[in-house]
Amino acid sequence: MTGILHKSFSFWLLPVLSGIFIGTSYIPFPPWASLFCFVPLWLFWQQQTRLKPVLVGGLITSALLTLIGFNWMTYLLHEFAHLPWPLAAVGMLVFALVAHLFVPAAGLLWFLGQKQFNWSKPLSLALMALITCLCEAYSLTLFDWNFGYSWYGASVPVYHWAEIIGFKGLSAATILANLPLYYAWQNRKHRRGKLILSAVCFSFVLLNLGGLRLKQRLPQPDAALTALLVQGSVGHTEKLAAEFGQSYRQEILNRYLSLTANAVQKTSATIDFALWPETAFPSLLGQDFLNHELPQKVFAYLAKAKLPLITGAYGVDEAKELFTNSLFVIDENGRIVEPHYSKTILLAFGEYIPGEDWFPQIRKWLPATGNFARGAGPTQLLTLHDFKMGAQICYESLFPGFSKALADLGAQFIVNTTNDSWYGNWQ
Repeated sequence: MTGILHKSFSFWLLPVLSGIFIGTSYIPFPPWASLFCFVPLWLFWQQQTRLKPVLVGGLITSALLTLIGFNWMTYLLHEFAHLPWPLAAVGMLVFALVAHLFVPAAGLLWFLGQKQFNWSKPLSLALMALITCLCEAYSLTLFDWNFGYSWYGASVPVYHWAEIIGFKGLSAATILANLPLYYAWQNRKHRRGKLILSAVCFSFVLLNLGGLRLKQRLPQPDAALTALLVQGSVGHTEKLAAEFGQSYRQEILNRYLSLTANAVQKTSATIDFALWPETAFPSLLGQDFLNHELPQKVFAYLAKAKLPLITGAYGVDEAKELFTNSLFVIDENGRIVEPHYSKTILLAFGEYIPGEDWFPQIRKWLPATGNFARGAGPTQLLTLHDFKMGAQICYESLFPGFSKALADLGAQFIVNTTNDSWYGNWQ
C-alpha cells in the first residue's frame, strides 16, 4: 500500500511543485520562482500521452497555487459571509478548484493541438508557453491578479517596465521567460544548458538596470498637495456592529474626529484635505441624510476647522434600493461636494454573492453576506476647488483599465481608500 501511494505521489510531483512554486512566489512572498514556476508542469505535460493526466495535473497546480496564494479567502468567507469555520474551509476548497482554471485550460488546448497537428518538439514547447500565457491573460477570475504584480510587491526594479508594456505585458513576459529555463533544465548536463541559464540571468540583470533607468526618466510632478491620512484602526467587530446599527457609531466617529483634530494641531504644513478610509464614516451619508446627527457632527467640525475631508461612507442607490460603498468629498464649509463615487468592482462574498443574479435563492443560504449596488465606474471625477480627482475604492486599483480611464478623464491624481479591518494577523 505504501509503495502504491509513493508511486502515485511521485507521478504527480511535478504539478505539485509548480503549484508550490507559483503560490509561494506571489505577494506577500518574493517572486523567487516566477521565472521557472511553470517548468515542472510543462515537463509533466510533455511526458503525457493521454488528456486526463494533463487536465488533472493542471488542476493540481491551479488548486495548490490558490490554496497558498489566496488562503485569506477562508477568513473572508468567515468574516464577511459569516460562515462557520468548517464551511469557510469547504468554500476555500471549492474556490481553489475553480479560481484559476486557466492552467488546466492551457493544458487542454495544447494537448488537443498537439494531437491534431503533430507539432515538432520545439514548436510544441513554444506553443505550450504561448497558450499558457494567453489563457492566463484572458481567463475569468473573481480577483484580478497577474505575475507582474509580484515584481512590484517585492520592489524588484524590473517592474518599472510596466510603464511601457503594462503589468499584463510584464506578466506575459514572466510566463514566457519560463521557456528558456525549461530548455536550460533539459540541457543542464551540457554546455548549452549552462549558456542558456547564463543568458537568462544576464538578461534579467539588464532588465532590472533598465527598470532603474526608466524610474529615473519618470517626469517630476508639476504640483504637490498635502493630504492628512487618518487611520482609526477600528476592529471588525466594532465596524460590523456600527454597520448593523447596534452600537459603536458614536465611538468610531469620535475616534476619527479626535485623531484628525490632534493631527491638525501637530501639523505645521497647510493641509489640502484630510482622508479617511473606506467606509470609515459609520453611518449613511448623502443628500438625504444631511440633517442626521452624525453627518451634522462631521460638518460642524470641518466648518470650524476649515478642513476639507474625503471619506469613505455608505450611501444609498435609490433606484436599486441598495446600499453603496461610496467616497464623498466634504469641503471646508461642511458641505458635500457632488458627485460622489460608488464602488463598482465589488468584493465577491463580501459585497455581493457571485451568481446571485441567476440563482437568487443563494441569498437565502448566505443572508448575512453584503448586498451592495454597483457604481457607474470611472465615468466622472471628484472635485474639490481646483483638484480633479480620480476615485477608486479598495482593490479597484488592481485593474489597469480602471486607472487609465480616470487618467483619460483628466484626473490630476487618484484617491484610493481601503479598509482591511476584516484581515486577521496572518493574512
